[in-house]
Amino acid sequence: MSNRTLLCLSFTAATLVFANGAQAQTHYEPHQQYAYLGLGTGFSSLENDRDEVDNFIESGGRNFSIDDDDNVWKVFAGYQFNRYLAVEAFYADLGRVRLRGTDGASTDLESTAYGASVVGQLPITDWFTPFAKIGAASWETEVRGNLGDAELNLQDNDGFDPVYGLGAQFNFNPVLIRAEYERYDLDSDYTIDTFTASVGWRF
Repeated sequence: MSNRTLLCLSFTAATLVFANGAQAQTHYEPHQQYAYLGLGTGFSSLENDRDEVDNFIESGGRNFSIDDDDNVWKVFAGYQFNRYLAVEAFYADLGRVRLRGTDGASTDLESTAYGASVVGQLPITDWFTPFAKIGAASWETEVRGNLGDAELNLQDNDGFDPVYGLGAQFNFNPVLIRAEYERYDLDSDYTIDTFTASVGWRF
């Protein structure tokens, strides 16, 4: 079992124990309007092949392998208008992708994003709510290092593009717990999927 899997399992187990204690004290009110804050962690996966990544950094060379095994974290704040609709603002550190050249040189691509999403919710019970989200993010990818050729022109990138996802929320009072998948469509040549577990607090 990988370190990132153990991290997610440990985080989720700890928050579930905490939330069960909170649930025993106060019942969740599904119709209530409220603001909330949250923090999450998990891991990312790059959805592009080597040629697409090469286009993204404009390197002109394809002799490298891709290592995208890295942890991510995010913070979010939102407001629920009713049991079906909420809006969120977020900041996410999307982790590092490392390109390893055939001669041992390496390049790191480190991405961050912030933006806002509309969240559609479908409460199944008072305590369990699947949801889907769609929004947009301003993102930046810093490119550090080289691929063993000083003539290669590696490019930092930034932009403003869609982000969307699916997940499930467990509602306690005042704690909420989430598991979710999100896709950050940073560029036609560079797309990052994230899988996170989060804990939040309702106000």
